[in-house]
Amino acid sequence: MERYAWKGLINPGCLEEYKRRHNEIWPEMLKVLKEAGIRNYTIWNVGDELFGYYECEQGADYAAKVQAKSPVVAKWNEYMKDVMTMEMDPVTGAQPKLQQVFFME
Repeated sequence: MERYAWKGLINPGCLEEYKRRHNEIWPEMLKVLKEAGIRNYTIWNVGDELFGYYECEQGADYAAKVQAKSPVVAKWNEYMKDVMTMEMDPVTGAQPKLQQVFFME
């Protein structure tokens, strides 16, 4: 299983709205994430910074491809752009992958 991490920024004053939207995440969005093989998805914040982590059952490239071609993900990204800022990878259409520098099991 491949691990994947990303970062982003919450727009000033939008943390509570960001949390509300994730507490009410669309069932169809969860379905796409599961179809992409994404498990153990967690998002943290410190101030206006976001850090996301998930595990990819079929690899990060597969997860990125499934998300990139999904109209649900495109709709979610549009829905979220007023509360957060994230640079997307122009090749994959997904969040830029952070490089792992340490792992302890």
